[in-house]
Amino acid sequence: MYITHTMRRKIPSLQALACFDAAARHESYTRAAQELALTQGAVSRQITALEEFVGVALFRRTRHGVLLTASGRDYATQVASRLAALEQDTLDVMSHQGLGQVLQLAAVPTFATRWLIPRLPEFKAQHSDITVHIETRTRPFMFADTPFDAALFAGTPEQVTNWAGTRAIKLLDEVVLPVCAPGLLQGAPSLSPEAMADLPLLQQSTRPLAWRQWFEAQGVAAPQALSGARFELFSMTAAAAVHGLGVALVPKLLVDEELARGDLVVACDQPLPSDRAYYLVRPERDDNAPATQIFLDWLMLAATPEPVLS
Repeated sequence: MYITHTMRRKIPSLQALACFDAAARHESYTRAAQELALTQGAVSRQITALEEFVGVALFRRTRHGVLLTASGRDYATQVASRLAALEQDTLDVMSHQGLGQVLQLAAVPTFATRWLIPRLPEFKAQHSDITVHIETRTRPFMFADTPFDAALFAGTPEQVTNWAGTRAIKLLDEVVLPVCAPGLLQGAPSLSPEAMADLPLLQQSTRPLAWRQWFEAQGVAAPQALSGARFELFSMTAAAAVHGLGVALVPKLLVDEELARGDLVVACDQPLPSDRAYYLVRPERDDNAPATQIFLDWLMLAATPEPVLS
């Protein structure tokens, strides 16, 4: 004879956690009550019950209101992230009403904005039952700690190889070129590397040595290689170049539209020597969602260069 025991989870009520989360953010029972459309007394009772449940004081009462204790502050951080995740899961279910598939994708921001998203209508037309959610990630992470099914990552082969517990497929090489507004060329079709050294150089904060490496590869002395306005995202650097602030060293595929419109031109057709590329990275496990494989198959086709017609 087998006897099964049902273990009740050691979790407080969701109402108590919601009251605690709101009170922690405002450090005020009154404002928490206003946010949740409850009375101040109801919020106070929920938090008192929560403190009794966990056996720890979460707030310190003062003459002017309440303040989080050290334990309360740590717990509030954890509760906020769990409630946000639960809210997102609920929205996913509501948006699909139990139908269709969802792909959670992490991506480097400018590549997602400039290359992937303009191509997503084609994917949606072919796979209307799959919804793609995209969040920004610029560095490797543990898939087990996140909801992501896959990631679009920019890096070197070594960085991809060292990303534990994953497998990666190379999509596109990263060709980085100096680009600028046409006016900076002053009518010339392009500039020599020596002439480039005299122009204002736009710096990328995520790749602070890029210009120095470019000039070294050209064999040109450039004392000002590390000087110039600095921007965090490639999209910012490209926008600064469009407005004539200087020369930007950016991946060509991220500024294809500006080059096609003539807002930017290639200042010197010498790419930055690099083995960086764009990859699709996914967990090494064998239970990847079907939507992940469908998206990968489409992505590989989208990343394949179109044949040049002679």
